[in-house]
Amino acid sequence: MSSFFLPAVKTRRQGGKADTKEQPAKRKRPTPVKKKRALVDQDVEIESELSSAEEDQLDIEDESDDETPQEKRLRLAKEQLARVAAEEMEKGEDIDHAAIAHRLQEDVLEQSGRLQRKVADQYETPDPSAVRFFRGHDLSVTCVAISPDDRHVFSGSKDCSVYKWDVASGRKVACIAHDRHGVASDPKGHRAHVLAIAVSSSGKYMVSGGHDTNVMVWNAEDCRLLKVFKGHKKAVSGLAFRKNTHELFSASFDRSVKLWNLDEMAYVETLYGHQDEIMAIDSLNRERCLTAGGSDHSVRLWKIPEESHLIFHGHTSSIDCCKMINEQYSVAGSQDGGISLWNFLKKKPVFIRRAAHKPSSAPAAAAEASAASGGQPWISAVGALPNSDLVVSAGSMDGSIKFWKCHNHFVRMEELFSVPMAGVVNSLAFSSSGDFLVAGIGQEHRLGRWWTVKRAKNRVAIIPLPKTQQATTTVPAKAAAKTSR
Repeated sequence: MSSFFLPAVKTRRQGGKADTKEQPAKRKRPTPVKKKRALVDQDVEIESELSSAEEDQLDIEDESDDETPQEKRLRLAKEQLARVAAEEMEKGEDIDHAAIAHRLQEDVLEQSGRLQRKVADQYETPDPSAVRFFRGHDLSVTCVAISPDDRHVFSGSKDCSVYKWDVASGRKVACIAHDRHGVASDPKGHRAHVLAIAVSSSGKYMVSGGHDTNVMVWNAEDCRLLKVFKGHKKAVSGLAFRKNTHELFSASFDRSVKLWNLDEMAYVETLYGHQDEIMAIDSLNRERCLTAGGSDHSVRLWKIPEESHLIFHGHTSSIDCCKMINEQYSVAGSQDGGISLWNFLKKKPVFIRRAAHKPSSAPAAAAEASAASGGQPWISAVGALPNSDLVVSAGSMDGSIKFWKCHNHFVRMEELFSVPMAGVVNSLAFSSSGDFLVAGIGQEHRLGRWWTVKRAKNRVAIIPLPKTQQATTTVPAKAAAKTSR
């Protein structure tokens, strides 16, 4: 073996000496003019050939790499302007520059969390006979979500299924059935109660989670399974997309919040802090999310870039639901029967409406609900029309859904009207246009079987919200807060 390698070593040394004599300075590396690649099967080199499309793509990437921050901001602004102009043209034949300017101003305020639309006074009491119901689930509906174009509704249930409904016709478009005989390592659907559903603002993805601990990503168009995220050790209780992105937040009974990137279909990080099971989660534009901590009696705002979170206390019992109104205010509901209004700059709620859903308003089972909840019906669901002063809530078994107006720049809440609804309302969601409200109704609470409303039906309710012709007022929230002081 040694005799085989000796000649090679000797030749290398000789070559090294010759190079040393001829190199008083370092030899310059020749600049490659064209990319070359070696073929393994043939010991030859060929010039790499790119198609015109690939060359254009490379040119675009090179330009994006070379552009300055100012140029990038200008490019993004032009793209945003073109998108808004295209959307306005779809509404009418001519481009309304005033409408485009107003729309751009609202987008800026929304991104900064300072947008506030005063719309609550526009709404009139809905006609109970105009409420439509979609039936198909065998057990209680636990969660609902609406597509960004308001054309479809997704619902999850204790029967382990997910349905997609057409809002206009009420027809069931698709069904993700219970995966009864599937393999746990390769699921085709949920194998336990579905507790949470969310739809991306692009309308591309729909995600669902539940007691099987899986976060399942679906194609929102045809309900085709794309990815299964595993990582939570207990039930997934809440899901929320960051608006205008494919960043997904998931909350679980294992007391953790996980962040996922659906563009890469990858896990990002895990957030810890809650001392008990997390019951709900929500998110808007900024890189942050809001969670309700159940029996640890806290609401927490997680700031992802800062790697920190704020803790808010105010209820005496488990906080089961929460919703962000805008980037500065939120609403939460508790098992103590109260609805609280929160300012993220203060540790205590700015307003609490005690006994928001009184037991006396329940037509039947009020005594049973009061006994089970310690005297007051639990607040089982809350909702908010983003960047507005309109909030909605539902009490377990009190037989109504109540609409609230946030008065005096979110200093207090006042009841506007209520809609009768038999059964336990487990989930509420406003359409993006604010024209209707979707409610998930069942005979049982989404988290347990403490009581059963036998006269109720497991279904999805579409509640139309009639409006007057009063104009909407847009107020920067920051300026409003200064005015209230």
